[in-house]
Amino acid sequence: MLTGRLLHPQVLAALAGNGHGAQVLIADGNYPLGTGTGPNAQLVYLNLEPGKLTATEVLDVIRELIPVEAAHVMGPADGSDPEIFAEFRRMLPGVELTPLGRFEFYDMARGQDCALAIATGEQRLYGNILLTIGVVQPAR
Repeated sequence: MLTGRLLHPQVLAALAGNGHGAQVLIADGNYPLGTGTGPNAQLVYLNLEPGKLTATEVLDVIRELIPVEAAHVMGPADGSDPEIFAEFRRMLPGVELTPLGRFEFYDMARGQDCALAIATGEQRLYGNILLTIGVVQPAR
């Protein structure tokens, strides 16, 4: 029996099978997961109903398992900062959020490096985040 917070076998396997430079997409309820991810992405559907699970709930668990080197978000065309971005920043201290336009974000998520794509029931707009896995530093 596992004692950590993450129990989902498909998500655990995808994270364990990837390393530095691989990307994890946590997508909101509007994201086109079927067509908006690359050929290497393991698709996981955690969108039980609208509002469950949220992108931030999933991020809270995922961030405990991987070092995050970079984070890209889909930003509005007007350059405004959606409310959810403040929560992403709080959850990822020391990691800059890099906003991308909608189609630029889709292009990045459709790339070869997207290894895991998780659909959530997130209802807040622009609740998509693409994490790049960093390096685990050797123990001293």
